[in-house]
Amino acid sequence: MELIGVTWRKSTRSAQGECVEVADNLPGVIGVRDSKDPAGPVLTFDPQTWRAFVTLLKRH
Repeated sequence: MELIGVTWRKSTRSAQGECVEVADNLPGVIGVRDSKDPAGPVLTFDPQTWRAFVTLLKRH
């Protein structure tokens, strides 16, 4: 899936040197990529799945 018009931002939980970027400005899809490899693969999630994932992470 090619994401057109995407705006990437670094996760607030990213440690120095190990950065994850998230794109949540497109309707119906959340993109996640490695900031050290911006031309590399992008994982995509539907918003409900992404919210469940983030909620689970916050519990730990």
